[in-house]
Amino acid sequence: MKDQNKIIDDLIETLKDGQEGFKQAAEGVKDPQLKSLFDEYSRQRANFAMELQGEARSMGESEPETSGSAAGALHRGWINLKSALTRGDDHAILEEFKKAVNNGLSAPVQQIVSRQYAQIKDAHDRVKHLRDATQKS
Repeated sequence: MKDQNKIIDDLIETLKDGQEGFKQAAEGVKDPQLKSLFDEYSRQRANFAMELQGEARSMGESEPETSGSAAGALHRGWINLKSALTRGDDHAILEEFKKAVNNGLSAPVQQIVSRQYAQIKDAHDRVKHLRDATQKS
């Protein structure tokens, strides 16, 4: 179980990084549709993190991860609209979730992580499509 708790904590930390990154991206854009989209993805990441924190507590962990990483904070300090649209910041989140999905989690946690992975992949694909569309114009 300790390994599973570490995996969950790592995912929560990664989600918190993504939450803050999308929040800052939303604050840095003028286009109301992009602002709304980035706000939505920020809230989505916050909800995913809370869901995993609840699961960790139900497995006996008294204080699951509550913040993002130091590396994430440094990265967020440099984020701007161009990097949000051209780098695909969800890539790091997708990689963490891929590792977790293939890491022998208990069935309930596996279900949560798989569902969250699919939704994050959809968001990643949407941001990638927006990025590609802006590069063509």
